[in-house]
Amino acid sequence: AWQPTEGMAEVFGRDSRRLSPRDFTQIGYVSENQRMPGWMTVEYFMEYLKAFYPDWDVARARELLRQFELPPDRKIRHLSHGMRMKAALASSLAYRPRLIVLDEPFTGLDALVRDELIEGVLECAEGATILISSHDLSEVESFASHIGYLDHGHLQFSEEMTSLVDRFREIEVTLADPLQSPISWPAAWLNTEQSTAVVRFVDTQFDQERTIAEVHRLFGNAHQISVNPMPLRAIFVTLAKAGRKAA
Repeated sequence: AWQPTEGMAEVFGRDSRRLSPRDFTQIGYVSENQRMPGWMTVEYFMEYLKAFYPDWDVARARELLRQFELPPDRKIRHLSHGMRMKAALASSLAYRPRLIVLDEPFTGLDALVRDELIEGVLECAEGATILISSHDLSEVESFASHIGYLDHGHLQFSEEMTSLVDRFREIEVTLADPLQSPISWPAAWLNTEQSTAVVRFVDTQFDQERTIAEVHRLFGNAHQISVNPMPLRAIFVTLAKAGRKAA
């Protein structure tokens, strides 16, 4: 088994390597390539899983099949990729887990199915924690409350979505006079680009007054300062580029 080289992970306040069988019945898991018994019908699959989960709710399972428009008598092997993902999600929500882990759940799904999955999770989670691993940042941005950035096995940060997007800004400065000498950039400025008349950078600790004051300190009386908010994808691209430059 893989052993950690450093750090720790806890689930429900306990070491993740020492979870009890009961703990695992409180965790729902759905992944992009989740294996499911193709010979089973959807209804039989749900009935089969019931024995493993003491908190399985038969009425809830039936309602999830209806909500996700899953045909009970169809074999899993005959379901589309999107329908299989719906079946996996329904089976993971039927026992009301405290933690729902979604591993790249949106890969290969059309926009309609993605929206249905997101709506289904949010409607049925009922206070559970939802942990999503995804490269589809535009989808995550639409509903996530917290964001973590994992780079080569290291968690670089974990914070509220609103805090993250509030502190990142793309800045473009049009200079009144050309730069005469190299600039020592502030540590919070990433992906800096400069020409004789224009400077561009991403401020990772944006504060309106502080940033504007810093621009004027470095460049004198700037002719124009453009400040633009950044979507989540642009933030992560910025961090990835900065990480490659630092490597």
